[in-house]
Amino acid sequence: MDLFSISAIVAAFCYFICVIAVVTRLFTPKGPNLLLILSFAGLSILAHMVSSNQLIFAQNQINFALPNVISLVSLAICLTVSILALRYKINLLLPVTYFFAGLWQVAMLFIPHHSQIPLATDQPILFIHITLALIAYCVLVIATLYAFQVAYINMKLKSKNLQAVSHLPPLMQVEGQLFIILAIGTICLFMSQILGIVFIEHFIRKDNAHKTVLSLLALSFYLWILWGHYKKGWRGHRVLILTIVATSLLTLAYFGSRFIKEFLLY
Repeated sequence: MDLFSISAIVAAFCYFICVIAVVTRLFTPKGPNLLLILSFAGLSILAHMVSSNQLIFAQNQINFALPNVISLVSLAICLTVSILALRYKINLLLPVTYFFAGLWQVAMLFIPHHSQIPLATDQPILFIHITLALIAYCVLVIATLYAFQVAYINMKLKSKNLQAVSHLPPLMQVEGQLFIILAIGTICLFMSQILGIVFIEHFIRKDNAHKTVLSLLALSFYLWILWGHYKKGWRGHRVLILTIVATSLLTLAYFGSRFIKEFLLY
């Protein structure tokens, strides 16, 4: 068994331990054991880094094949959420984040790694554009998870089920964090799109048109959400639904065509 397989198995096992540790104590008075969860999360993230390194930096180049990018994105989200968990009560975000990362680590053991798509590091503008786009995607996925948490807390408060939210932070605090994260992600996405349109020649070429259109449409939705919140006071389920739509469009833009090319048409 090679290093990639060992590290992927260890990462998946530790991620699933984290999920079980959160879910089994999610609604208890004391809540989940954060020290235990973050200890296993740290081990899983380290193992995840090793497994990603084995594929992304193989053959003296950065291989940006779709499975590797998804693994990198899930790693970045897990790392960010784990750091946030040190300060904020985001118990609802942890099982979803860790479960997907663990599931993808298992999937990576069976996915054929035939695609070799090198990242052009010799083109600074393109590299910055891709980096900003990935950062934006990770941040906006976290914002979407926050939107679910806001909607959940709001629903339980309206039904006067205070026991269900006793282990969660105040609604206004989570809502404030949601829109800060959403604004950061939107700014990164806006900057990546501006760089692409102004400096990258093939950005609006025919074979990239769907990606550009969907990305700009998603950006429009995120800007609309922020405008609606700060100007019209939008919150709750409206923000959740619009955020889901925007993130779905962005996911299709980034991964839709690549999935078809690398898996269905290979």
